[in-house]
Amino acid sequence: MTMREPHEWSRRETLGAFAAGVVLAASRPVTEEPVQEPESKRDDARSTRMPTIFLAHGAPPLLDMPDWVDELANWSRRIDEPKSILMVSAHWEQKPIALGATKTVPLVYDFYGFPDKYYQQRYEAPGAPELAKRVETVFGKDKVTRTERGLDHGAYVPLVAMYPKADVPVLQLSLPTLSPRELFALGKKLAPLRDEGVLIVGSGFLTHNLRRVDWSDDPATPQWAAEFDTWAKERLLARDVDALLDFEQKAPSANTALPTTEHYVPLLVALGAAADDTRVDFPITGFWMGSLTRRSVQFG
Repeated sequence: MTMREPHEWSRRETLGAFAAGVVLAASRPVTEEPVQEPESKRDDARSTRMPTIFLAHGAPPLLDMPDWVDELANWSRRIDEPKSILMVSAHWEQKPIALGATKTVPLVYDFYGFPDKYYQQRYEAPGAPELAKRVETVFGKDKVTRTERGLDHGAYVPLVAMYPKADVPVLQLSLPTLSPRELFALGKKLAPLRDEGVLIVGSGFLTHNLRRVDWSDDPATPQWAAEFDTWAKERLLARDVDALLDFEQKAPSANTALPTTEHYVPLLVALGAAADDTRVDFPITGFWMGSLTRRSVQFG
């Protein structure tokens, strides 16, 4: 097993230390690389099959970054309007599988030390009780719990940018494990929902080491972050599922890029739900604060 960096800070302490710098970083441009954009919505007969996506969800100040907001908004316009959204965020780990936001409830402000305005954000999307019932049929009602938990920032921040009218029902599903293979299998079970108009979204970061971010005005991307990002891109294009599941052993600088893995594994849910679709696009790329890759993925 690859040795990971010591996890000395709690998540609260880490995010608290992160907050002051990230607010300043929101006023700076993000780096980008030229990419081939996904095709626009097809002009021929619409397919009811939705893609699956993985997105880098930034932080609450993302919504103060017009360029990033525009990228997310433009991406959503290239996707057929979903009937509902099933969100799997890095910021909710609960076993057994739990469902939140089955009805409209207050958001979860799961971040610390930010200015007050970020705790005033609202996103009153409709609940998704019918989707909750459908998920229960997929896994078995006795294996799924329902909660009154609202959407956390890994869920609502990108949704505010992508679906600002908050008119699409949203259901959040917890990470019941961090096991790559189990989450890939979970995604495969969810794949039929795509044919029912459900947009399955994994939300996290492909690299996520908050202790290695660069607060300078012109941050450079460190080699370890660039290597991991390039490796992920190449393995996704090759549809090398085995490597993506065994990233801790096979990816360069994995223990530095991901001291903990909860921000990477939502990708594997989206990958599993992609089923046999071979098309892979990267609607958003580049780095934020040096080492946080914004690479986002669309399957299908």
